[in-house]
Amino acid sequence: MDILEESWKLQKKIEDKANKIGKGKYGRLLKMARKPTPDEYKKTLLICAGGILLLGGLGFLIYLLFQHVPDYLSLFM
Repeated sequence: MDILEESWKLQKKIEDKANKIGKGKYGRLLKMARKPTPDEYKKTLLICAGGILLLGGLGFLIYLLFQHVPDYLSLFM
């Protein structure tokens, strides 16, 4: 086969896959997607940051409990 024919087949295969992107099971979702407004972005950012801080603080408290509670318990035994 000619290299030109092979390259045309490969090009057609790539173009067919690219044309199917918006028509599969995620096509409807991609059509509905939009860029968030600055207000939506700020709210999402604040909620995520609050969750990260909350989980980090909870993890730190658990760490402190495991570091210091055994010392206090050993005083009473």
